[in-house]
Amino acid sequence: MDRRSLMLGATSLAFTGGLAFAAGNDLYAASPFRKLSDAEWRKRLPSDAYSVLRHEATERPGSSSLNREKRKGTFHCAGCGLAIFRSDWKFESGTGWPSFFRVLPGAIGTKVDYAIGVRRTEYHCAQCLGHHGHLFPDGPKPTGLRYCNNGLALTFRPA
Repeated sequence: MDRRSLMLGATSLAFTGGLAFAAGNDLYAASPFRKLSDAEWRKRLPSDAYSVLRHEATERPGSSSLNREKRKGTFHCAGCGLAIFRSDWKFESGTGWPSFFRVLPGAIGTKVDYAIGVRRTEYHCAQCLGHHGHLFPDGPKPTGLRYCNNGLALTFRPA
């Protein structure tokens, strides 16, 4: 066996093993929200939230009433209701979108996104896979992260 064949085999094994591992850790793999058709999502959601959550649209900056939300509570996915952020993790980023420096464990998944021609990290609800926003490394302490979220992808429940 030559070096190239060995490397290809090892890469293939690592990749398929990684997929099996990822699938085994998917807490929401059996979620009924994952079985909804596009037509069913269109019926469930207002058109602007549907565009964001199901087709990765972005709302206009400054347009979300959640930018001004200051009460104690929890921010949930507007698609399925999964809790994603606590209100004390929200901060004013100056970007025009609700921003958070921490996320509840297991609440999101991520993927690489090149939609605007540069590499970004997109994040989505772990339960329904609805698009929420992008993750940037320019947030405040203690995490240094900024989860820049479309307000249309969230609902707020006061404590």
